Amino acid sequence: MLARLADLEAEGRIRRLMARYMELCDHLDASTPMDELGALFAEDATWSGKGARYGASFGAHRGRAAIVAMLDRYRGPVPHFAMNAHFLCSESIHVTGETAHGSWMMLQTSTYADGRSDLRSARLEVGFIVEDGAWRIGSFETENLFSRPVTGWDNPAEIPVPTDQGDPS
Repeated sequence: MLARLADLEAEGRIRRLMARYMELCDHLDASTPMDELGALFAEDATWSGKGARYGASFGAHRGRAAIVAMLDRYRGPVPHFAMNAHFLCSESIHVTGETAHGSWMMLQTSTYADGRSDLRSARLEVGFIVEDGAWRIGSFETENLFSRPVTGWDNPAEIPVPTDQGDPS
């Protein structure tokens, strides 16, 4: 029973770690706490793009410092993203003692500093380890499933809500 409870607690910590990673990546700018972002990764972690599109675009990075340096390039001097939002679903986390493996489907909506916007989906395969008493990302692999340009995300049109008279407009 205690082992099952420990696994459930580990899953919760891993889930929160991934949520924080995505939140920080959604707001990569001068105010991003890069030391906190780096602390989500193990000292000898790997971060890599997989497949033809992401392998060529992102490459592979080994070690916390190299990963932070790669992510730091998105901060600027002009932030790469004007708007960025990651959504994770189809989660699967398997804990084995002080290691774990997680997989997710990710949807990312982005508008770049140059005004272009796109929608993309990727499969994430992430290994986790306990290092210095905390769960950290040991390996992060992202593989593009699809990408498509869009004309923009925010439309200033009024949001339709029901009125007191039951009018749907």
